[in-house]
Amino acid sequence: MKYDLLVIGAGPGGYVCAIRAAQLGLKTAVAERRETGGTCLNRGCIPAKTLLHSAELYRNVLNGAKFGITAENPKINVEKVFERKNEVSAKLREGINRLFKANKIDFYSASAKILGEGKALLSSDGEEEIIECKSIVIATGSAPALIPVEGADLDGVLTSDGLLQMNDRIPEKLVIIGGGVIGMEFAEAYSAFGSEVTIIEAMPEILPMMDKDISRNLSVIMKKRGVNIHTSASVNKIEKTDEGLCVHFSGKTGEKTAVCDTVLIAAGRKANTEGLFGEGVNILTERGRILTDENMMTNINNIYAIGDVTMGIQFAHAASAQGIFAAEHIAGKKSCTDLSVIPSCVYTSPEIASVGLTESEAKKKGISVKKGKFMMSANGRALINDDERGFVKVIFDSETGCLKGAQLMCSRATDMVGELAGAIANKMTAEQLLKAVKAHPTFSEAIAEAIEDSMGRAVHVAPKIR
Repeated sequence: MKYDLLVIGAGPGGYVCAIRAAQLGLKTAVAERRETGGTCLNRGCIPAKTLLHSAELYRNVLNGAKFGITAENPKINVEKVFERKNEVSAKLREGINRLFKANKIDFYSASAKILGEGKALLSSDGEEEIIECKSIVIATGSAPALIPVEGADLDGVLTSDGLLQMNDRIPEKLVIIGGGVIGMEFAEAYSAFGSEVTIIEAMPEILPMMDKDISRNLSVIMKKRGVNIHTSASVNKIEKTDEGLCVHFSGKTGEKTAVCDTVLIAAGRKANTEGLFGEGVNILTERGRILTDENMMTNINNIYAIGDVTMGIQFAHAASAQGIFAAEHIAGKKSCTDLSVIPSCVYTSPEIASVGLTESEAKKKGISVKKGKFMMSANGRALINDDERGFVKVIFDSETGCLKGAQLMCSRATDMVGELAGAIANKMTAEQLLKAVKAHPTFSEAIAEAIEDSMGRAVHVAPKIR
């Protein structure tokens, strides 16, 4: 069989790439060795956020008295919580499969090995078939990375994949190794479900890649909810004891231990490239991840790579944007997407979102900036929701007046960041952003207030002392 394009991997990068290619008239095939939807839909974003939603509802029920609503003896139906998680993923998988059929995309449930430019070997249940194609897009994604620590292979020591598959119980005591996005989202969910959660993070702060105001505020909120956080800490070993799993680690004040029934290793992800390249196919990589040019093409003509398997930010929406970009390039179309502007999102409560430069990053680049910040404690909608310690911060270039970055920590932050990402991509100024009137009461009013603050004229911010 001959195709214009073979996409290897049907995750959020691969399936979106295939659909866009088919829309542009390319005869397209997809090879996927597991379920359609990839990690995000089956073992990542979607099931994790479904759990987070259930956890938030449970916390709201427990705290309902302050809103005048009480419920006697609320309980978690663990089976139903995880059943719903699986139902959501299944429904989205069915939707992708229907889209493949509607767009006349051939789907192969098979592993793929690239034999060279324009040729791949598909393998499934002992059967093999060679596919010829003009272009190939690698969208094989990533898997949880393990850590080289004694005891990491013990029963009860899990990655995010394993924890999401543990459908029969909520851990009584959970130790999370890693305070990044994955670690903090699981800490949010399981602490709300009632688990005693301990986080061990090697860097000086949780969410180390985020703005420091975000890291510090989230740390305060999590500790208030009973989460134990140890930063600047390294794990030495994990052992099985009569009390359960014992995690030995070195912290700021010396050697410590944390006893639990479950350990989550959330220490990053590694690219899925094992068995992907045939003999003589020398795709350039760095730290195990595929290198690409500005068009997402590898060092071999007509072989592209997108998403987590490449260098750069690891988010589903980044993979989807790259997939569309690559499909349009293959079809000879100019893409309108700016791949340098990708929001980062964390689905804790409150939500966290960041796009563009932080204040410290701008300083390192030698960019003079004007900063505006608005605390959500003065936002009517946030007060109605009884939200904690939120803010919106915006960073403008002092010379051009263009928005360079934004950081949000508030309800609906992951939705609102899209407006600011568009503003950065389109080089919009404060004046342009303020042309549209925000509805009241809304969380998005805080964006306008933060922009006004950068200009020294925010209405709901006390004048700065001169």
